[in-house]
Formats: sequence, C-alpha cells, structure tokens
Amino acid sequence: MSRVGTHLELSVDGVAHGGWCVGRHDEQVVFVRHALPGERVRVLVTEQTKRFLRGDAVEVLEASADRVEPPCPSAGPGKCGGCDWQHASLEAQRAIKARVVTEQLRRIAGIERDVVVEELPGTPDGLGWRTRVRFAMDAQGSPGLRKHRSHELQLIDDCPIAHPEVNRLGVTHLEWPGIAEVEAVTSAVTADTALIVTPSAAKMPLLPTPEASTAVLRRFKGGRTQPVKGKRGIRERVAGREWRVSAGAFWQVHPAAAETLTAAVLDALEPKPGETALDLYCGAGLFAGALAEVVGPEGRVMGVEGQADAVRDAQHNLRDLPQAKIERGDVAGRLREWADLRADIAVLDPPRAGVGPEVVQSLANLRLRRVAYVSCDPATLSRDIASFLELGYRLVDLRAFDAFPMTHHVECVAVLERATKRS
Repeated sequence: MSRVGTHLELSVDGVAHGGWCVGRHDEQVVFVRHALPGERVRVLVTEQTKRFLRGDAVEVLEASADRVEPPCPSAGPGKCGGCDWQHASLEAQRAIKARVVTEQLRRIAGIERDVVVEELPGTPDGLGWRTRVRFAMDAQGSPGLRKHRSHELQLIDDCPIAHPEVNRLGVTHLEWPGIAEVEAVTSAVTADTALIVTPSAAKMPLLPTPEASTAVLRRFKGGRTQPVKGKRGIRERVAGREWRVSAGAFWQVHPAAAETLTAAVLDALEPKPGETALDLYCGAGLFAGALAEVVGPEGRVMGVEGQADAVRDAQHNLRDLPQAKIERGDVAGRLREWADLRADIAVLDPPRAGVGPEVVQSLANLRLRRVAYVSCDPATLSRDIASFLELGYRLVDLRAFDAFPMTHHVECVAVLERATKRS
C-alpha cells in the first residue's frame, strides 16, 4: 500500500547529504526535509521506494533550539527548492554540513576525521551572496524557481540569497513569453551584469526591458552562448588580478569564494619556484594564474578545460604569464597523453560528478608530490579520496567552507600527499 500523501509522526536525529534529516517509522528509514536533528515532526510523505520514504515536515511538534524563522516566504514544504536550511541558524547549518562531510568520509572513504565548516566573509546573515541565478518560466512567461525534485515552479518576487545586483535586474518583475529560462549573472566586485536567455523555440522572441542596464546573451542547445546586446562576459578581481569570465562559464557564485579558495589551494600545494603544476578543470584560469606566479618563469603550469568559452577566457587572463599554458580537452584523455610527464603538484576542481577512477589512476602514475582537490560534493569527493588512498596517497588536510549559505552545498579543499610506501 502506498504511503504517498499520508502523514507520519516521528523523531529525526540523523542528517543525510542533500538537505535531509533522517528518522524511522515502523523500522523504515524516512528522509525528511524542513526538519532539524532532535525534532519531532509531522511528515507528509512525498515519495516511496522499497527501501525508504521521503517527506516534508509540515508541522513541528517538538522544535530544536536551532530553529529560526526562514527569511524567505517561498522557503518551506512544497515551495521553492533552492534552499534547504533556511529554518536553521547559520551556526546550525554549518554544524550540519560538517556532520555530513564527516559521515561521507567515514562511510565512503573509511576516514575518521573531524570537520569544521568555515564561514566566508561578507555574508554574516547568509543572504545576498548568490551572483548567478537561473530562473525558469511557466507557460505564460512568468519567472520562478523550481520546487524540490520537481519541474513545477514557485513564482517569486526577489530572491533573498541572490546578490543585490541580480535582483536589481528585475527578472522576476517581468514577463518573458517565448523564453524557457533566464540566467542572471553579476560580479560582486565590478557590478558587471549579464542575462542569458534560452528561447523556447528556434526564433528569439522580443525581450522585455530589464530594470537595470545589462548585457544580454542567447543560450543555444548544447550550452553555446551568443551576445545579443553588450559584452560576452563580466570582469572579476581576485588575487590582485582582473579576470574576464564569459557569462556562461563557471565561476564561484559566492563573492568571497574565489579569493578564499585560491589562498586555500596555495596553502595546500605549497608550490615552489621551478615546479610543474597541473590545473585540471581549470575554468577561467583562476588557480593556474596563482600557481604560475609562484612557480615563476622557470616553472610551468599546464591547464586543461573542456568548455570553449572558458578556455578562451583563461588564455586571455594568463596572456602575461608565458609559463602558463591552457589547452582545451577532456581531462582523462589529456592525462593519457601526459603519461610520461614530469609534474610535481596538481589542483582539481571538477564538476559535481567528481574525477572518477581513471583520472585518479593517471594522477597517481605521475607520482605527484601533492594534490589539492576542490569539490562541492562530499560524496564524490570521498569516493575519489578512497581511490587515491588505494594508490598510495594519504589525506593530510581537509578544509570545508560555507560557500552556499541556506543550501545543503558545501565547498571542500582536500589535500592529498604521496606516501613513501603504499599501505
């Protein structure tokens, strides 16, 4: 008999990756959103499998001391799925994320390690940080954000976690007939902005006028973008340099993340003049540039990135550093070509899916002194760390950063060092 649509009362104590608390009902595991560890809640069951249930806490019967009033009216059961922990204090959010990272390391990699999630500067209330927001449109062209695990939209006014420059564009105040998605992008440093619009059909419809001046680009199937009005990208300033970033290319969404992570990677790798460094999944060249300045003209940095716009950005951004070479390609394929390369250190900043066993094996074969692995997914990070451990590396440090307040996401920098003997 299906339990979907029925209500349960249960206590939750555990947490799971993805913004869930965990409880049990009749010996069946129940993953619950909108609850906090230690609470007793009334749960509306939303999904059922053979092994577990999913549901929303629609009533709090015994509240945690960490519970707060969500700052956004669109946060809560059945509403916007963009945030997971608006009902928790920021200190509690970071404690939950630390617990998730710790449990993923233990369960997947077999590592017992205490983790502390560090606050990033500039967002003491956890709001106004997100410099890139993708809005979807309903059939009438009204913008909103998707509900959790759903294609259904929650129509909103302004988004409290969006950067003020994103909200200033007024995407949610306009109608977008004939448009499937609008992505709003800004730089917190330069206030450059861009809107990337994805038409519902082949022909671009007439667009509404944004409430603030901005560049406008069209996104085609496959992700390619084309300027409609203004420049192709925005400018960022990090580590004493200016960076050109195409509007559709990857860049950290928290204003303080790029600077913080660059410093963390340099601390992790301890690069030395004359060394050879690899920057894999290098994006616009952020880490490659920082490494190139340290290894100096007698050293070299070899970067690999798959997205064409990001490669052009990186080559432009590092044009004054001849020791840095950026190539477009698949990381696994390029590492196969570099099987005989003499390299010392590497930084990895892959997509959420992680790097996988082939890339880990290739890096281990290079006998790198140290690897810094930047990840926004503790599950795939733990999986890849386990692979490194099997190939003679050890985890010497792991830092975690609250680069996505109010959400379940957490950014980690793991430091792996080649051991003298394989265990």
